[in-house]
Amino acid sequence: MSMDSAERKWLFMGGVIHQRLRPVQHGFRYPVFFLRFPLSRSAELANRVFSINRFNLLSFHHADHGDGGDPESWVRRILAAEQVTGADGEIVLQTFPRVLGYVFNPVSFWFCHARDGALKAVVVEVNNTFGERHCYLLEDGGRDLRGGATLSARKVFHVSPFFEVVGGYRFRFLAARREHETRVVARIDYHDDDGDLLITALSGRAQEFSARTLLRACLSMPLMTLAVTLRIHWQALLLALRRVPIIGKPRPPEHLVTR
Repeated sequence: MSMDSAERKWLFMGGVIHQRLRPVQHGFRYPVFFLRFPLSRSAELANRVFSINRFNLLSFHHADHGDGGDPESWVRRILAAEQVTGADGEIVLQTFPRVLGYVFNPVSFWFCHARDGALKAVVVEVNNTFGERHCYLLEDGGRDLRGGATLSARKVFHVSPFFEVVGGYRFRFLAARREHETRVVARIDYHDDDGDLLITALSGRAQEFSARTLLRACLSMPLMTLAVTLRIHWQALLLALRRVPIIGKPRPPEHLVTR
């Protein structure tokens, strides 16, 4: 999961797919770009168009994640509190950057490795449009997590006003390298007792992280992060017009992390 970190291929150009299956069928596909970088090398993100904790064309701000402090310390405290063993190596974060100071991250992934590079746990950090945040911790009793393996979590956090807080998620993470190309896929499927409700995937191809490739990404997808928020509300309007029932927002979970 940490492939290409030495090559600084930390920018990924790709897209997001949502396919709603019930109570109506409704799908969409949008282009996006995202970051996927080792936290130990986050200082190397800074260049003339990308800043850390400062305004720029693109930026990464600690305030957008966790408790707003040092992100690596925050993740390691979660791992320690949940007694996850063996995840004492590199942590790789997959997330959207700020574009002109704005970002909304529906989901970010923290891939937690052992010192030998094996993946031990994934912290799935979820934000909803009500300003709330929750984390799902995926692990397998200290065993290595294989690429493509299915990981499950019970749904406890309200995200969409068109789905109740019932059922669960299936997660699959894939990373493949062919010759000089690296491609990653994060798939999240949502289901209840009657079967699948929603199928989603976020995928991308690795690009060299540089001012030139970042500028190219911004030119190809202007105001990408603002578009994420606008598209969420646009899709909600389309569902409301199709008379999909709206579910009232429940109280968020008492605890930040669900194992």
